[in-house]
Amino acid sequence: MTRTFISKIFLTGLLWVSVWSQKVDAQTGFDGDVAMDYLEQQCDFGPRVPNTPAAQQAIRYFEKLLTESCDTVILQRFDQADPYSEQTLHLVNVVGRLAPEQTPRIILGAHWDSRPRADQSLIDPEKPIIGANDGASGVAILLEIARQLHAKPARIGVDLVLFDGEDWGKEGDINSYLLGSRYYANHAIPPRAEWVIVLDMVGDADLSIPVEPYSHKQAPEFVRQIWEIARELGYFQFKPYLGTPVFDDHIPFVERFYQAIDIIDFQYPNANENYWHTHEDTPDKCSSESLEAVGNTVLTWIYRQ
Repeated sequence: MTRTFISKIFLTGLLWVSVWSQKVDAQTGFDGDVAMDYLEQQCDFGPRVPNTPAAQQAIRYFEKLLTESCDTVILQRFDQADPYSEQTLHLVNVVGRLAPEQTPRIILGAHWDSRPRADQSLIDPEKPIIGANDGASGVAILLEIARQLHAKPARIGVDLVLFDGEDWGKEGDINSYLLGSRYYANHAIPPRAEWVIVLDMVGDADLSIPVEPYSHKQAPEFVRQIWEIARELGYFQFKPYLGTPVFDDHIPFVERFYQAIDIIDFQYPNANENYWHTHEDTPDKCSSESLEAVGNTVLTWIYRQ
């Protein structure tokens, strides 16, 4: 993903003044420790870069877990010419569907690939990164949500879409990012979803999630509902102000007029230090508490529909 400018505008009147309640039990069953195990397992494969053995291991792992939890699993394969070499990228979106014919339905998305170059690192900037937070964290939450929905189904249909090729692009070349989400948005499996939630960089142990501006512009009521649930549950990690606009996997869906939002903490770990697109993006920088805050909030919203 890439960022544009920073805006910090409090959404009083649209969301709330930041007064946080004590955490209450949402009774969803979401287990942050299980999600953390999923995050670590992805990282154990190594950098999950297209056309590598680690990527193939990851695909088999996702297919196995989603087959255990979902009614249908689809490997959406597509090829794309690499803009930086003569090779062809063999890409795979992994789709797990619950209640495939049920409407209304929601797409829960996260990218599973990791960046092929650590371009924000001073050391070994051309080597790929592990991508614990930037990639594995969102996928880990979706895998645990799938497990919970299998045990306790929701009233709406759910498509869990693990996007490939999100992080392929080089800095400044936005057309070579978001390869999997662009493809899926153009080849979405019917029936059409009403809502889309993208999770990205949501495992940071120092988690702070402002409202992403493109999300708020496209789906302000949807944003309000999610952030209000987080407030109700006592998850102070969700902040009631606009943050940095981010060009991320929700954008292809925003462009097609879905109610699409991005839940992302782009300042990783904070405004003074950066692990994003570096070799510092490792599991020890993430936490089960952060995964739970996001996963439990999203799953609570699903169960209330």
